[in-house]
Amino acid sequence: MKQNCWEFKGCGREPGGKKSEELGVCPATSDERLDGVHGGKNAGRACWVMAGTLCGGKVQGTFANKYKNCEVCDFYKKIREEENGSYQLSIILLSRLKK
Repeated sequence: MKQNCWEFKGCGREPGGKKSEELGVCPATSDERLDGVHGGKNAGRACWVMAGTLCGGKVQGTFANKYKNCEVCDFYKKIREEENGSYQLSIILLSRLKK
């Protein structure tokens, strides 16, 4: 399996992670609706569409509120590059979350 956001960023918000008690378990680590997207576990390679992920040491809000930050994120850029022609657009991922 490819590297997930919590592994790349070392945020510690995965279940049992060093910051999971303090900041809570990140929804990208546990939400199964996007499992397998871009070869990741749960939403680990589509974290930018998940509300409640961590950025700059702060828990972030909805996709609409945080996406501009995500566009400049090193992990987001890595996914875009690695997935190249297989990259799934955010609008498609968001529609999967609504199901």
